[in-house]
Amino acid sequence: MCATEGHDEDEGRKSTSNKESLMAGTTRTATNHWEGDLFTGNGQVTLESSGIGTFDVNWPSRAEEANGKTSPEELIAAAHSSCFNMAFSNGLAKAGTPPTTLDTTAAVTFVPGTGITGIALNVVGAVPGMSAEDFQAAAEDAKANCPVSQALSAVPITLEAKLSE
Repeated sequence: MCATEGHDEDEGRKSTSNKESLMAGTTRTATNHWEGDLFTGNGQVTLESSGIGTFDVNWPSRAEEANGKTSPEELIAAAHSSCFNMAFSNGLAKAGTPPTTLDTTAAVTFVPGTGITGIALNVVGAVPGMSAEDFQAAAEDAKANCPVSQALSAVPITLEAKLSE
C-alpha cells in the first residue's frame, strides 16, 4: 500500500507536496538603506517579505531614546518574542495542554561599544489544567528550542514564566 492509503491520489500528492515544501524551509528578507555616518546618518529598514512597512532607524534610536524610530535590537526582540510564543504554543499543544493565551515580552539590552549583552524573555500564559512547575519546564524547553533562541545562543537569555491569575 502507498503512504496515502485511504486518500484520493491527487489529495495524497498535494499533501506530500505541502510536506516537502515545509521541509524545504523559507527565507525572509529585510533591506536597509543608510545615508551618512553612524552617528549623524539615518536609515530605513524595509520588511520585504511581508511588505508591511518601512521603518526609520538611526544611532540615537539604538543607543538613546527610540523617538518613533526602531533599532536592530527592537527588531530582534520582535522576532524572538514571536518565535518563542510559536515554539511554546506548539510544545504545549503537543503535550495535550494547548494555551488559551501567551503574552511574551523580549527585552534586548544593547550597550554601545560592547554590543548586545542579554535578552530577557518574560511570558505570562493561561493554560488550563497546567501546574506552575510544568509551565516553567515547558517554557524552558521552548526557550532552548525556538530557532531564534538558537540563533542568538552567543547572548545570555533569561526567562521568567508564570501562569496568569
